[in-house]
Amino acid sequence: MADKPSIPKGTRDFSPLEMTRRNHIFDTIRRIFQVHGFLPIETPAMEKLSSLMGKYGDEWDKLLFKVLNSGDFKAKLSTEELNQTSGKLGTKISEKGLRYDLTVPFARFVVQHRNEITFPFKRYQIQPVWRADRPQRGRYREFYQCDVDVIGSDSLLNEFELIQIIDEVFEALGLKVQILLNNRKVLAGIAEMIGSPDQMTAITVAIDKLEKIGHEGVLSELKQKGLSKDSCDKLEPLLQLEGPGLEKLEKLGGILEGSEIGMKGLAELRHLLEYVETDPVTCTLEFDLTLARGLNYYTGSILEVKSAEVAIGSICGGGRYDDLTGIFGLEGVSGVGISFGADRIYDVMLQLDRFPKRAALDTTLLFVNFGEAEVKHIIPILGHLRKYGIASELYPEQAKMKKQMAYADKREIPFVALVGEQEVKDGVVTLKEMETGKQERLGPEELVQRLSSAK
Repeated sequence: MADKPSIPKGTRDFSPLEMTRRNHIFDTIRRIFQVHGFLPIETPAMEKLSSLMGKYGDEWDKLLFKVLNSGDFKAKLSTEELNQTSGKLGTKISEKGLRYDLTVPFARFVVQHRNEITFPFKRYQIQPVWRADRPQRGRYREFYQCDVDVIGSDSLLNEFELIQIIDEVFEALGLKVQILLNNRKVLAGIAEMIGSPDQMTAITVAIDKLEKIGHEGVLSELKQKGLSKDSCDKLEPLLQLEGPGLEKLEKLGGILEGSEIGMKGLAELRHLLEYVETDPVTCTLEFDLTLARGLNYYTGSILEVKSAEVAIGSICGGGRYDDLTGIFGLEGVSGVGISFGADRIYDVMLQLDRFPKRAALDTTLLFVNFGEAEVKHIIPILGHLRKYGIASELYPEQAKMKKQMAYADKREIPFVALVGEQEVKDGVVTLKEMETGKQERLGPEELVQRLSSAK
């Protein structure tokens, strides 16, 4: 007996209704990216593993989906090599991997095409990414990211523009959000002031889990990773620093006075907040010292967005990266970007019932099929309506009227056109509004006007 059809865990099929709703999110995000002057690019689903490995940190490298070399991938391996651990063997039988995010492929793209693009380069990218993560609510193995980045500019105006984009996107989608803001230089300064500058990565990875595992869990993880008791004792009060964002910045100014990098991070935060004051955002924006964004490539400003209405984790995030293109041989090119998690945004909008009741491209009108003579009369009318952007259909079979009307009802098509022998003779269409049952006889041009006003 054949296996029941199914798909891998952490992946999904999308119905027409779901795709219409997803496209509403993508179209909204794309439109706002474009009005800010960002240009679209695409990169392949697969990258060379050499491009992906070591860019995210050890924990994230484990989540890369590797692709087996084509052909007989074992042919050139010795018995000794075949008996190696899976990690070592993997590098010999797999040279490619599915992309984990859109930022590292973007850095590779910039370096590879540096002579063809104009800096500062403003790009957006809306494509799927893959992570070998444990599937759970709001976390999938295949999901879409909507990235927007500026590369080739150090200016904090870029961070400010990204904050504006976040605000505009979520306002357009009808969602209330909270933007959390921090700076990796501040975290580097903290690592320096507690006497563990070489443990910066371990500290940020642990702090990034604060919401999940709490203060004790963070300190316990850091002790396991070799952070001294003295350093942990100095870190603990910083994790519990309270008060409004600007007040916390002032308190940190006193603590980080001896750290050049820490003070630079605080100065960048203040400068960015001054820009925001010139054109305040409608959403909540606050400084959060515990925001770490665990990925290794961030070097300056970091941002994270959470729903103010649904507990689901981050729905958008990103930050400044100074060294990413250097990995691919192009030194000294700074960039900053954010990524919208379309799948989590979808889940939030679904839970809150924030999707439009009817999508703009849903079918507006269905022509009932009375027979071949009537069909030939309808075809040019149908073409005329579509030229005016009115989504219209003709039922393909001469089925019973009840069946055709049931089709319109199930599809939630608001209007049905009846063109029988008399309508053909009179050169009109009988238009029926499904919700009210009201009928009116209209000429082709009147039909266009009537349905254009109903869209």
